[in-house]
Amino acid sequence: MGCGASSRSYKEPRKIETKWFHDFAGKLPSLEGKVVLVTGCTSGTGFVAAQTMAKKGAHVVMLNRKSGRAEEAEKKLLEEAPGSKVTSVECDLQSFESVRGCAEKLKAMFGDTGIDVLCNNAGVMALADEATKDGYDVQMQTNHLSHFLLTKELFPLLEKGAQMRGEARIVNHSSGARAQPNKVLDAKYLGKNGGNLGGNGSSMIFGGARWQRYHQTKLANAVFTLGLADRLTAANSKVKALVCAPGLASTNLQVTTNQNDGMSETWVMRYAQSAEDGTMPLLQCCAGEGVANGDFYEPTKKAMGMRATGPPAKFDLEKICTKEESRKILWEESEKACGVFTIG
Repeated sequence: MGCGASSRSYKEPRKIETKWFHDFAGKLPSLEGKVVLVTGCTSGTGFVAAQTMAKKGAHVVMLNRKSGRAEEAEKKLLEEAPGSKVTSVECDLQSFESVRGCAEKLKAMFGDTGIDVLCNNAGVMALADEATKDGYDVQMQTNHLSHFLLTKELFPLLEKGAQMRGEARIVNHSSGARAQPNKVLDAKYLGKNGGNLGGNGSSMIFGGARWQRYHQTKLANAVFTLGLADRLTAANSKVKALVCAPGLASTNLQVTTNQNDGMSETWVMRYAQSAEDGTMPLLQCCAGEGVANGDFYEPTKKAMGMRATGPPAKFDLEKICTKEESRKILWEESEKACGVFTIG
């Protein structure tokens, strides 16, 4: 990728034929009686996941910022999954206040029944070096810290769902960027350093600062999952923590990044798969059978040296994701930002 200013020429996701999704989705089990929460589901993988799980019978709760897009997404989901149970709750992941408010609403709604799946899907990519109003990097707060906070606040509901129906799942959405550029998790990216984390270099190949920050957030998704899985196992919890990556999926994520000068060339999208196909690893973690605490799922077919397309399978995470020191750093820094998260 080039490192100059974006031409802002990529205005909609590249249209790609879906190859594997429909057969995959047809084999997913019924989700009747389940409550599923999905962040960032106005389009792309989040919308496909929400729609698929609604069609399978789940009560789907869409967690998005308040916007016309969010209203249209709920309307579209109900049109394409008639008769399904869908609820929208406002949740702005760039505001801890909004996340806490969302969590309180959900506790009131599902205090008696618990929830079955928390799908931490939402993400932004290669945005400018800016701080949220809470003072954290806009990418790290959106992609990880607010999901850490949401998981912490909703954990009692997950425990209740697991006790009542046998299991519950926390699913984090990482990406191939978890291992590239190859820099171990650094506490400064998790701290109150928004706007002071390297500037706006946008070269993917040479690891421009925008992409280093994105890499740290996607690495954090994987490290968070493993740290969470450790604690769940130690507590003999019936809640499972899982993580996945979509490969290279054609969604609005690349459009937004291009429009914000983070991705100046988009030729790479010729190697992508459709948003539906890119949602398969996420759905396997949320609803598939045979998954275990700490599992990681990703597409099976390679392109450009990465697992980019195809049906999902379980893989081992890279060593950069599995370091014990990284788990310690992530938990300590996330608790500084979001409060103590104790399991068991």
